[in-house]
Amino acid sequence: MAGGRHDIKMAVLRVALPAAVGIIAAFLALAPLTVGADISFVLSKKGVDVAPERMRVSHAVYRGRDGKNQPFILTAASAVQQTSRDPILRLQTLHARIAMADGPADVRAPRGRYDMNSDRIAVDGPVRYEGGGGYRVDTRDVLVDLKTRLLKSRGPVDGTMPLGTFAADQMRANLETKVVDLVGHARLHIVQRQARAAR
Repeated sequence: MAGGRHDIKMAVLRVALPAAVGIIAAFLALAPLTVGADISFVLSKKGVDVAPERMRVSHAVYRGRDGKNQPFILTAASAVQQTSRDPILRLQTLHARIAMADGPADVRAPRGRYDMNSDRIAVDGPVRYEGGGGYRVDTRDVLVDLKTRLLKSRGPVDGTMPLGTFAADQMRANLETKVVDLVGHARLHIVQRQARAAR
């Protein structure tokens, strides 16, 4: 039985982790925004309104390349900081697209908060990752600590992959080492026909 559990664990590691790494890549793409580097941008004169908030940006777009020189684009419908005393930048309608080896990967979330004092990003609500090769991951309420480079979902995670489906109570990841843990009641359902095709 121990061997069977080990085999299942190895299967999860071998086929589920590429999807989880895609999520990590999306959050790593946010890192250049938070490491103190200067960012230049262009404001269009049209659609600029006087707002009561300290900072309000509509239709924010950030383009760049990750550590593997893969291009990515991050968009948010809005980014708002209420006052200079409020360290929270509130983001709405988040979308990240990363060009990966097996095709583009998309991460979507309805809203998030970036705490400029603690360097933490909290993504509130559902988070969906869809990537090439038949990968999909759904989780919710993700917290990313950019100082410790740790990511944790505070809700359940489930997904599909070429071999079948997987689920767990939580997902944790180290952004530095790219080690991903599926925590609590980890389950893997392998579809034999798909497993043979994936070999």
